[in-house]
Amino acid sequence: MKHCVVIGGGVVGLTTAWALAERGMQVTVVEREPAVATGASRANGGQLSYRYVSPLADEGVPLKALRWLLDPDGPLRFKPEASAHQWQWMWAFLRACRSSINRRTTARLLELGAYSQQSFGALAEAARLAPEEIELRSPGKLVVYRKPAEFERTAARLRKVAQGGPERALSHDECVALEPALESTEATLAGGIFTEGEAVADCYKLCVQLADRLTAHGNFRGFVQADVLGFVERGGAAVALKTHTGDEIPADEFIVAAGLQSRALMRTAGLSLPLYPLKGYSLTAPIDAGHKPPVVSVTDFEKKILYARIGGDLRVAAIVDLVGEDMSLNPERIASLQRACRATFPQAADYDRAAVWTGLRPATPTGAPILGAANTLRNLWLNVGHGALGFTFSFGCANIVAELVAGRSSPVALDGLQLA
Repeated sequence: MKHCVVIGGGVVGLTTAWALAERGMQVTVVEREPAVATGASRANGGQLSYRYVSPLADEGVPLKALRWLLDPDGPLRFKPEASAHQWQWMWAFLRACRSSINRRTTARLLELGAYSQQSFGALAEAARLAPEEIELRSPGKLVVYRKPAEFERTAARLRKVAQGGPERALSHDECVALEPALESTEATLAGGIFTEGEAVADCYKLCVQLADRLTAHGNFRGFVQADVLGFVERGGAAVALKTHTGDEIPADEFIVAAGLQSRALMRTAGLSLPLYPLKGYSLTAPIDAGHKPPVVSVTDFEKKILYARIGGDLRVAAIVDLVGEDMSLNPERIASLQRACRATFPQAADYDRAAVWTGLRPATPTGAPILGAANTLRNLWLNVGHGALGFTFSFGCANIVAELVAGRSSPVALDGLQLA
């Protein structure tokens, strides 16, 4: 029976560990922090947006980015670094900002999203994850547009390709009728696109519950807290992990799902991963009696802000800061997010008591994750680069990688989802 070591205790690592254990393999999870889900899985947007997967890289983004950088409340910030990696990633991102590449990537991510939705359902049933334990709801997703021209372009595209799909184009009045909390917004809305069936959940609670279920799984060997420094190699394969304590962790297969830390780890195996952190922020504001939070999941398209009710809180997530591995809480960005919340949903929650979080979402230039063989050591596998869609894609990606480790073919096509 194979023994697999999964490196990373976030949602991607935990779902991968579960998928491997369910396929009859012995599994150990190595996490450098004393608890699971302390990184990008801790307080992300919580949206399971299986249909809203278009990557950031698109033909209009470079021009939009210039406007965003000049706007104090814009969704994007950029701080140049004396780092060749940052500039290489930026150049690759700009080359990916073409409609032809975006269409291909979006098509592949839609397929991955549909598979991940199916995979989530199977995992929730097998692991007995009760909806109330993870704050799971399926209220649908409403993307609202402020600019009439942008909305009309999107609605026209939808009319061409939807043909019975779950998306509907709504007028301003229809958006308010669907989500009455928008009645108080200061924004003038041109319209919105509503997708039925899209879900929200608490990623952190799901990770905690899944870690608990893993502990009770007959094929799970346990969690190891260790900072992984590299691999012990022999005959073109990895035979063990090197850790900061000097201890080695042997295994037959090694799966790297360590978020941004995957980049430094894979350098020790001779591979430069095209990952760069998209720094994001979230607010978690308590909902009290008298508040009027949105029921559906709402995305402000122009502001790039997500709003989702998760249990008794309103989760607000936004911002793409290209500032390296800076984990500091920027008070200007927090204030900007607070202003947007109060203008869009002024009566939704108690923003004065909002908990603030920031996290680094490891992204590839195209926005597609990297799955499968690392191609440097024959028993080394990757499940990295999910960007802002790690929660959404984790379930499907876990099953894909587990199938490959088991020696079977991927359940979905992998072109565009593997190392170039």
